[in-house]
Amino acid sequence: MDRRDILKSAVVAGAGAGFMACSSQAMAVTGGPAASPTKAPPASFIRTRDGVELFYRDWGTGKPVVFLSGWTLCSDMWNYQMVPLSDQGLRCIAYDRRGHGRSSDPGRGYDYDTLADDLAAVLEALDLRDVTLVGHSMASGELVRYLSRHGPGRIARLVFLAPAATPFVRKTADNPDGVDESLFEHVRNNLLLRDFPKWLADNAPPFFVADTSPAIRDWVMSQMLRCSMKATIDCHRAMSSTDFRAELPRISLPTLIIHGDKDASAPLHLTGQKTAQLIPGSRLVVYEGAPHGLFVTHTERLNGDLLAFVRNER
Repeated sequence: MDRRDILKSAVVAGAGAGFMACSSQAMAVTGGPAASPTKAPPASFIRTRDGVELFYRDWGTGKPVVFLSGWTLCSDMWNYQMVPLSDQGLRCIAYDRRGHGRSSDPGRGYDYDTLADDLAAVLEALDLRDVTLVGHSMASGELVRYLSRHGPGRIARLVFLAPAATPFVRKTADNPDGVDESLFEHVRNNLLLRDFPKWLADNAPPFFVADTSPAIRDWVMSQMLRCSMKATIDCHRAMSSTDFRAELPRISLPTLIIHGDKDASAPLHLTGQKTAQLIPGSRLVVYEGAPHGLFVTHTERLNGDLLAFVRNER
């Protein structure tokens, strides 16, 4: 791959992968000036300390696995993991990031500090412990920042699935093979903010494999289109500009990194390989021929690897 192809791929990565909505039971974390002291959130929502209501689903019993979705994606993206894994004796939880799916659209809080605090609100509201966190694409940064801000007390294991935010994707003097910020700005200002549906359609083919059904492609695209435009742009900016290089070496939990070697959204050599190099003792598993959307293109293999990792069999 030449430099031009690398930049093209990385820009697609910076704009990433994402999608839609969810369901289940209810709990609330209240407090903070924006939260109502009397009004409880509706069923299947958790309220954060700044009053945002996060939609979540909670299936099964057993060891908890919390799934965090990619850029513009929501908890529906995990349907084909959560059903079989909950049938295998795991408790599977997923939620919609603020501004995504059915969660509140507050127009603020799309930095990684706030998003990590939202994850903490979910774990605390459901009192989850011994958790395996699984983060796709943009959510790789949420896993790292959660540990930096809240520590590993509730967490047992980490899975980075096609990480797009880690370690650091922007070009700087000490990160010369990153992507120029001007290219990210071009994507945001001249593509996403002008015709997001067209941008999605143009970039859909490499997200999947040749035999992915048109129905699955449409389903994924429909989820992305439900994301708030404010969340779309602000999360893209956070993903392309946040540097996690100093935080990754401090991770001491068992960590699995799964990445496809045909990932045009988050090229393996720019993200997954470097992430694995910085996390002590982590294990990188490369899926031959897998794209960024490997949660729907390599479902059976992914589910088997997740189940074995949670059970500490691999």
